Amino acid sequence: MTPWILQALNGLSMGALLFLLASGFTLTFGLVRLVNLAHGGFYLLGGYLGLSVLRLTGNFWLGLLAGGVGIVIVSWATDRFLIRRTRDNVLGQVLLTVGVAYVIADVCLLTWGGNPLRIPQPEFARGPIDLPGGLVYPRYRFLLIVFGAVIALALGLLYHRTQLGAIIRAGVDDREMVNAVGVNIDRLFALVFGLAAFLAGLSGVAGGAFLTLYPGAEWEILAYALVVVIVGGLGSLGGAMAGSVIVGLVDAYGRWLLPEFSYFMIFGPMAILLLVRPTGLFGREA
Repeated sequence: MTPWILQALNGLSMGALLFLLASGFTLTFGLVRLVNLAHGGFYLLGGYLGLSVLRLTGNFWLGLLAGGVGIVIVSWATDRFLIRRTRDNVLGQVLLTVGVAYVIADVCLLTWGGNPLRIPQPEFARGPIDLPGGLVYPRYRFLLIVFGAVIALALGLLYHRTQLGAIIRAGVDDREMVNAVGVNIDRLFALVFGLAAFLAGLSGVAGGAFLTLYPGAEWEILAYALVVVIVGGLGSLGGAMAGSVIVGLVDAYGRWLLPEFSYFMIFGPMAILLLVRPTGLFGREA
């Protein structure tokens, strides 16, 4: 029974990381209708920025903050000077954001090299932790589950218990009506885009401490984030939570039980779900 529990914890820790990346991603999709395929590049660059700040200061929390804030600045510049010019051109957005991701990847390769780099874990998160039932599990991955749950709770309160959250929910359902009643929709877009970027940078630092950072990691993590968005439903924060847990658990058990079919275990059920419910588990028709 113990290996099954350990794999469940592995799935939840991976799900927590995916939620950090996919929560802002799905809100950007739902509200701005932006196909931002540079999100994986933001993840990778945020991890590298956090690593550099951590090396300079020795403080993991400063590195975590630097990863998030640095990507907010990069995403603002990307949106201000590039993406706004393709606001009504979906194909243009796809090609542009793919190009941005490749540029970010090349900058990272030039600056930090091509060898895999691991972000040092903070002192309090190193070593194993003893869990009930005689289980021993890496302390960092367990704390990542807790961190993901805290972020999910904070985003849930923001999304469902505040006026800003009500405006965002209304914008996801009918952004034209929100604009018609006097809400500055461009400012709302910028706020959600910035929040998504901050979470992407945050996830890059958090993920770099156990998945490592290397060229190509941006596309691998982006594929998982896209599956989370599709499974959970476009623009649904609850869907991002559920999708992250489902994808994390399926990935963990798939790699353990059927490693040769691990990718099929992720994308196969997603294809079946799209046949039955094209909008995802919690998505709704626009």
